[in-house]
Amino acid sequence: MKSRALGSSALEVSPLGLGCMGMSQSFGPPPPRDKMIAFLRTAVERGVTLFDTAEVYGPLHNEELVGEALEPVRDQVVIATKFGFAFDESGHQAGVSSRPEHIRAAVDGSLRRLRTDAIDLLYQHRVDPDVPIEDVAGTVKQLIEAGKVRHFGMSEAGVTTIRRAHAVQPVTALQSEYSLFWREPEDEILPALSELGIGFVPFSPLGRGLLTGQVTAQTRFADGDIRGSLPRFEREALAANLALVERITEIADRTSVTPGQLALAWLLAQRPWIVPIPGTRRLERLDENLGAAGLDLTPEDLAELDEASASIQVQGDRYPEAMQRMIDR
Repeated sequence: MKSRALGSSALEVSPLGLGCMGMSQSFGPPPPRDKMIAFLRTAVERGVTLFDTAEVYGPLHNEELVGEALEPVRDQVVIATKFGFAFDESGHQAGVSSRPEHIRAAVDGSLRRLRTDAIDLLYQHRVDPDVPIEDVAGTVKQLIEAGKVRHFGMSEAGVTTIRRAHAVQPVTALQSEYSLFWREPEDEILPALSELGIGFVPFSPLGRGLLTGQVTAQTRFADGDIRGSLPRFEREALAANLALVERITEIADRTSVTPGQLALAWLLAQRPWIVPIPGTRRLERLDENLGAAGLDLTPEDLAELDEASASIQVQGDRYPEAMQRMIDR
């Protein structure tokens, strides 16, 4: 696979990264640790170089998993992690926190768990309304100068916040949701990123599995699967949203690819500095996803997908109300 540069930075990665969250949480019981370590190392062998984790995934366990798996191949990969959530005495998530002292402590913890001397790409996981973004960017700038961090990223941040942060410490990448199911970033985010030379790392590029065609109106999610609590997957909303999946599946069948590959190839075609990070725990799904990097969609294919996406009004919010409030605008 040819590499892609995240914006105007010198950070080059595989055109598709790997989201690691689901290996520890959110999609039912996690698989055995040894299997996920082997899976991560196989992903490196397949050409994946960008691996995405976070302090809050687990919490903490996901960084430990990624750190152990990638330690033997550390010089071949780019590890991205995130700070920005507070934890209570029992270790559960307790709101956001980007106070400078919290950032420094979070980074030191991440470095230990990831078994590395420097974090390649450090994201603020969610904007903290109580801490000026200039203070956050300034703290990350100090960590970069200290050699603990190489690049600064933001997640779910709005354009105004991105510009303020970028003026203090250049932002290498923004991570937010973007797919044929969720195209809001096209309005303001993508033009701003293009102007500022910032790369874009879409999470949930397959609509949390919807765009693979594997979710049906009869699907019932297991205990611990976050999709069971998401408005977009409630029964009536899901039935409406599957209309888009049907349209994409028709196009995929005609072009002899899978719906998931078509959805990822569409994303890759939007900008040369977009690097999606689909998450999976299965080798066959990883291989399927990576196959999208070699697809060249015609202008007619792209136009048909755009028309299909525009013709369906997606039902249901991305998150429950409490999580929706954490998104910066």
